[in-house]
Amino acid sequence: MEPGNDTEISEFLLLGLSEKPELQPLIFGLFLSMYLITVFGNLLLILAVSSDSHLHTRMHFFLANLSFANICFTSTTVPNMLQDIHTQSKVITYEGCITQIYFYLLFASWDAFLLAEMAYDRFVAICHPLHYMVIMNPRLCGLLVLVSWIMSALNSLLQTLMMLRLTFCREVEISHFFCEINQVVRLACSDPFLNDMMMYFATVVLAAAPLAGISYSKIVSSILGISTAQGKYKAFSTCASHLLVVSLFYCTSLGVYLSSAVTQNSHASAVASVMYTVVTPMLNPFIYSLRNRDIKGGALKRIVSVTRKTDII
Repeated sequence: MEPGNDTEISEFLLLGLSEKPELQPLIFGLFLSMYLITVFGNLLLILAVSSDSHLHTRMHFFLANLSFANICFTSTTVPNMLQDIHTQSKVITYEGCITQIYFYLLFASWDAFLLAEMAYDRFVAICHPLHYMVIMNPRLCGLLVLVSWIMSALNSLLQTLMMLRLTFCREVEISHFFCEINQVVRLACSDPFLNDMMMYFATVVLAAAPLAGISYSKIVSSILGISTAQGKYKAFSTCASHLLVVSLFYCTSLGVYLSSAVTQNSHASAVASVMYTVVTPMLNPFIYSLRNRDIKGGALKRIVSVTRKTDII
């Protein structure tokens, strides 16, 4: 078969972040450390929220779901990468690649929706404080999480099914450390126009649409309208952590996806994607807990004290 002819491929090759053998132990150690910090950090945050009745609030309910989504999101890519480095194998089966794309899109979409819901929660808390408990009732919070999960599942299922219509050539090398959908679509011999349109449409829906109803300018104006400096600081501190997390996630993810439309530098996109696939989920529990007195000063200390008592016993 001549290169360039269509074929029923059975596997892809993941080139990773670097092909230099001397860098593989460093990359393995770095990503293993970040993955363990991500898992244990987010698990600790979930445990803190679930074990402390003072943290059974609307915001912490969304935060616990975000931590769970972060663990799942990172687990779709990093363990497979670590296994590839350990076994010195770059091969991933076609079925494995499609499965990874599905779960990657599922948890990435859910992550985006949860951030939008947390933004809405802060919007109501700051701009409509007297009606906050009525608007953000437990039924609405649960419904928002459920709907976001369903929409995420439908989005990932649709995009994954559209991947199945593509045919691929003999060139099946992916310049990435996981089956990133943009990189895989580029390898197709068939016309990827519908896939490209679907990806960019989903990007707009997941990024612009959920946040369109959240007027950050109105939040800022409401904060500036508070008469006392202490009141302004308290109001700003309630959304500062969220704004930082949103900036990290959206700026890096949108930057990678939009830049892929105008550049062919796959290696640069792979390195940049580390920010929103690994670094941001790792930093989230630290950003939220370090700026939250209820978590930092209460729940985490109680968990640590219980752990110490258990060790002594």
